[in-house]
Amino acid sequence: MKKSGSRTTRSSRKPKIQMCCDRILTGAEKIRAMELAIKEASVNRPPAQKASRRRFGASSMGAPLKMALEAGKKWADGRALGVCFLDGSATQKARVKEQAVKWCKFANIKLNFEVNKADAQIRISFVADDGSWSYIGTDCLGIGKTKPTMNFGWLKDDTDATEYERVVVHEFGHALGAIHEHQNPKGGIEWNLPAVYKYFAGPPNFWSKEDVDVNVVGKYSVDQLNASKFDPNSIMLYHFDGALIKGGKSTKSNTKMSPGDKRFIKKQYP
Repeated sequence: MKKSGSRTTRSSRKPKIQMCCDRILTGAEKIRAMELAIKEASVNRPPAQKASRRRFGASSMGAPLKMALEAGKKWADGRALGVCFLDGSATQKARVKEQAVKWCKFANIKLNFEVNKADAQIRISFVADDGSWSYIGTDCLGIGKTKPTMNFGWLKDDTDATEYERVVVHEFGHALGAIHEHQNPKGGIEWNLPAVYKYFAGPPNFWSKEDVDVNVVGKYSVDQLNASKFDPNSIMLYHFDGALIKGGKSTKSNTKMSPGDKRFIKKQYP
């Protein structure tokens, strides 16, 4: 339906991208998280004598902070992860539980929601801020026991089922160690950078250039990941309008785990 005196139609309005942002650990948190990650699983030990190829945050060769950037973030196979809620209604909690366990059908990981805050590796809030986010994998171990490691700022009692699935499965993917698919080093997305910076500077994100670099433009190092090939159907990939990408082809609007997601998480936690 066309508005009177306006060329804009309802069908032509582009929805704003509600994205989670990477949770960046401080230097001390990174080193503590690395130590705990290696204790959690020996495969997390960083490779010897390799320089990090990630664009952001790397320090000098061999330094503890640099090693922390390269350390793996995988939980031990067969791990029962404690999950607790720091706040939220009974409806919010039940709806999150329903979606979170979908990863457990394919990964040798259990989620135990019957633990207290002191024993929980994953601590969920709905009010920490108005965004949705999670620390990646064992980075959760470097966060103080009174603080959330995951947040669902826009999920309410009456949020529709598709959005609950999209957001909760996505964030628990992070909690199990998955990165954003658009930051997969094997992805190949070529950004229209001026359009990207302009878009994310506006609502609902209001990100600085540095925020956009970390959350959208930057790629991880292959050395940091057990990355599969780029999966355009992944629940870890957001919908980006074609105007933000060179060539003008948008990414898909994914709301469910893809077959590639299931294969990847099964490989990570066999």
